[in-house]
Amino acid sequence: MAYAKLGRPRDARRALFRSLITALFRHEAIVTTEAKAREVDRLAEKLITKAKAGDLHARRQAAAVLLDEDVLKKLFDTLAPRYAERPGGYTRILRLGPRRGDGAPLVRLELV
Repeated sequence: MAYAKLGRPRDARRALFRSLITALFRHEAIVTTEAKAREVDRLAEKLITKAKAGDLHARRQAAAVLLDEDVLKKLFDTLAPRYAERPGGYTRILRLGPRRGDGAPLVRLELV
């Protein structure tokens, strides 16, 4: 399979990813489960690569994903220039151990 379903219908999964990506760009690091982090990592990398182009089409594509106008502005004005010389690998995943309640593997997804 090309992506993880995470036990959610398509619209709920898309809403989850949109909120996690918005939080990642706002705070530059989030703590979530490993499966969610792997999926969000792929999508965030693609958005940063689009933001590096900096044109109107890329901005509209990113606006369709991100939930907050301030985060969109931060992506294009702060994050994209930061990674201008970097060809990829904008995020890292650090393992934190199991979650206390259900033992799900927690990770910290952060921007490099």
